[in-house]
Amino acid sequence: MTSLDRNQLQQMILFSELEESHLDLLLDRHRETGYQAEQVIVMEQDWGESIFLLHHGLAKVRTYTADGDEVVMSLLGAGDVFGEMVALDGSVRSADVVALTPLQLVKLRVPPFKSLLQENTVFALALARLQVSRLRDLNRRFALQTGDATTRLLDALAYLARKSSVSNDPQALIPALPQRELALLAGLARETASRTLSKLRARGTVSELDGGLKLADLQPLRKRGLID
Repeated sequence: MTSLDRNQLQQMILFSELEESHLDLLLDRHRETGYQAEQVIVMEQDWGESIFLLHHGLAKVRTYTADGDEVVMSLLGAGDVFGEMVALDGSVRSADVVALTPLQLVKLRVPPFKSLLQENTVFALALARLQVSRLRDLNRRFALQTGDATTRLLDALAYLARKSSVSNDPQALIPALPQRELALLAGLARETASRTLSKLRARGTVSELDGGLKLADLQPLRKRGLID
């Protein structure tokens, strides 16, 4: 993977309206590191010392219920920032972040990020829009928890596709993931997710491509109001 430079940073939505001097400030003494699938990047209740930018790959934000059941709160794709709350309130991490695929991560220093938030309204608003988008995704997904298995799995697949694409494309290639991860994201038992996925393949709604999955037909999602 290539090292993140100023031009690549500016192509990411959160940083797209920043001036070159601001981009250089954020990249000052940044660090880059790689993770393999299933590696834990940050843990809940850790003290935050960095803000993270996902350069390539896919990760999940997870927590656990009082009964010890894993809950996937959101997905993170290329261009997503996480751990930014440390720049706002200095609090501990609120959830685990775990790599779903091999990924490249950029660690940004907190002081420049925090300073830019305080001084640049455009950047602060861009971060607020990012957080609002995450909240909407979370609300939508929780609202679907009473839906049928097909609806929940289709929504999970579309979410994975969008996060795997720089253009937010619901028909982008979904990387090969264990069925356990698909089930967790959809809020289904593994066996239920497996049966439902088999049905979607048989109907031609989902196809296999390059070892991954793709939503070949979006009409079932439109009928369920999952996409416009």
